[in-house]
Amino acid sequence: MSKPTPLSGFPEWLPAQRMIEQNVVERIRATFELYGYAPLETRAVEPLDQLLRKGETSKEVYVLRRLQEDPGARTDDSLGLHFDLTVPFARFVLENSGKLQFPFRRYQIQKVWRGERPQEGRYREFLQADIDVVDRDNLPFHYDTEMPLVIGDAFASLPIPKATILVNNRKVCEGFYRGLGLEDPDQVLRTVDKLDKIGPEKVAALLVETAGATDAQAAACLKLAAISTGDASFVDQVRALGVTNDLLDEGLEELVRVVDAGTEYAPGLIRAELKIARGLDYYTGTVYETQLQGYERFGSICSGGRYENLATSGNERFPGVGISIGVSRMLGLLFGHNALTISRSVPTGVVVALPAEELRPACDRIAQALRRRGISTEVAPAAAKFGKQIRFAERRGIPFVWFPGADGEPDTIKDIRSGDQVEADAATWAPPAEDLIPVVSKA
Repeated sequence: MSKPTPLSGFPEWLPAQRMIEQNVVERIRATFELYGYAPLETRAVEPLDQLLRKGETSKEVYVLRRLQEDPGARTDDSLGLHFDLTVPFARFVLENSGKLQFPFRRYQIQKVWRGERPQEGRYREFLQADIDVVDRDNLPFHYDTEMPLVIGDAFASLPIPKATILVNNRKVCEGFYRGLGLEDPDQVLRTVDKLDKIGPEKVAALLVETAGATDAQAAACLKLAAISTGDASFVDQVRALGVTNDLLDEGLEELVRVVDAGTEYAPGLIRAELKIARGLDYYTGTVYETQLQGYERFGSICSGGRYENLATSGNERFPGVGISIGVSRMLGLLFGHNALTISRSVPTGVVVALPAEELRPACDRIAQALRRRGISTEVAPAAAKFGKQIRFAERRGIPFVWFPGADGEPDTIKDIRSGDQVEADAATWAPPAEDLIPVVSKA
């Protein structure tokens, strides 16, 4: 077999990186459960008509078909891999509404697929960690204020740079645009959402070209998008622009509640950023994006928002609010800058030295005794000089080597970092707590 060519956009972490990922996911999961979110996993595929009914996603969806599919077969029920976890969740709620207790709080940590152009921190297959709350008919607004607090706690549990959650409210934007006299606020939102990619001059030109804005209206939209505050002072800045609208008032009131809750809970966690729009069409109110300190140029690593009409069927409506951590996106950026490290590249904490091959059964019994007590252990791969077996452990960052006693002598264990060697019994010995499992930390 010739050497394979890597596929871009489909990350495959090395074992040490994979252990970091698992550690990060476990901490995120634990935080979600502390807030009472229940686990859920939905299927990887959805009908294409469901995937394409909300937002400009048609270019991102991977279609699923059999290799030997009959060319004449019906395709109206074609399937695609899901591009996020919110659309499948909405479908799940509709299918299972009679079995769920509302408000329903769930988390999902799953792979998703998008046909994007791969680049640093952006992949075509990646892991997301989502939380959402949905209710029947009406969802109380206090869940919008809770979302960033959960994420703030999740990020605080991780050895990553400081995170700032940027918040806005689409009602602020839409109300402002309508107050200006612009008749297609959705197009304005989509255009303003490109600010970081193409800059204000090109956004202004696009607003004139695609949204029917005058130069003055485009300038006003850019002034609104430039407002950024760490407290509720954004309200006065919006008012100073001289635009009035009832929806704008409603959005400002809601945004103040989110910012005030975040400021009280964790000062510096939340920032009102009025250029945030989010590209998916199903968001209707609060929207969130998250940046890591030092990595702002790479954009958001955690996003979401409020949606009123994503989960609807006939007269039934299940409004919700959710937020998603791009786990692969975040880790890809941090791995690329060598910002994370792990204390060893394998789970093993102890290597049992093998004096001779015929003693392997006795060494296996020692390893089993340690494993039964939750200590990750392996027996040396071959009977070699002890120096070579110690180097085997050193290369993998394994801290301890166990030496079986000979001729009635007690077993000993050596901390190969310090050189300390003491007598030990496999039925009672335990490593220090910090050596029991690999430790993830900032590099």
